[in-house]
Amino acid sequence: MTTVWMVRHGETAWSLSGQHTGRTDIALTERGRRQAKALAPLLSRQVFTQVLCSPLARARETCSLAGFGARAIVEPDLAEWDYGIYEGKATAEIRHKEKGWSLWTADVAGGENLDDLQQRSARLVRQLLTHDGTVLLFAHAHILRCIAGVWIDNRAALGEHFYLETASISVLGIRDDVRIIKKFNVTIYDR
Repeated sequence: MTTVWMVRHGETAWSLSGQHTGRTDIALTERGRRQAKALAPLLSRQVFTQVLCSPLARARETCSLAGFGARAIVEPDLAEWDYGIYEGKATAEIRHKEKGWSLWTADVAGGENLDDLQQRSARLVRQLLTHDGTVLLFAHAHILRCIAGVWIDNRAALGEHFYLETASISVLGIRDDVRIIKKFNVTIYDR
């Protein structure tokens, strides 16, 4: 049976400022590196049969600092949402120009729409469900939220209703043949 542990990368300058950080490959802040290192003791107590990581630097750095860099397989489907023209902009800034804007319903010129995330998330969940054991994922807030939505109800759009802190841990599982969320947005460091 498959269990999936999901880790959002540590803090970056843009996660701190609220800027949409899709494909811009920025590093962790010093605090983000401390957050990632703080994950190591907890994660080291769990046996993971596979470790998958986004190709983006902030996720790979979190993975390495948490002690799993040598085992991680880069998984392109774990890359963050491509925000296109919204890259680097905060929601408030976008809504100042586009009243009522939501990433979850917007036409993302030059990037990915929710349908694209649905396809990527569904493909990854199908892959995860073929794996017998516990898989560890290192990735980003929006893609992990979409994966959680697909996991529980085959709908990436449900991700709009979830929130993930930096360096948080979430656990997806199966109980009585039903895919469930066992834990979500658990942090182990002081804010």
